[in-house]
Amino acid sequence: MIRSTSRLISLAAVLGASLMLQGCLVGAVVGTGAAVVGGTVKATGAVLGAGVDAVTTSDEETRLKREREQRDYEREQRRCEQRRASGRDC
Repeated sequence: MIRSTSRLISLAAVLGASLMLQGCLVGAVVGTGAAVVGGTVKATGAVLGAGVDAVTTSDEETRLKREREQRDYEREQRRCEQRRASGRDC
């Protein structure tokens, strides 16, 4: 009986810890922890801002990604045309 209770408590602890690893909860915990420990709005804003920055993509990053994908696509098209010109399949 004691063994099963111990296992149940351990399982609850593991499940609780796994929930804490989810992105939103971790951000909330870190933000709350910074607010409690630091006690300033500036510290909380920095933590939350870093969390938002980590999960969002800027316009410039999006543009660079599209340009890179376009270059890769064009490169593959040129290679395919060269293969076709030499009588091979793409």
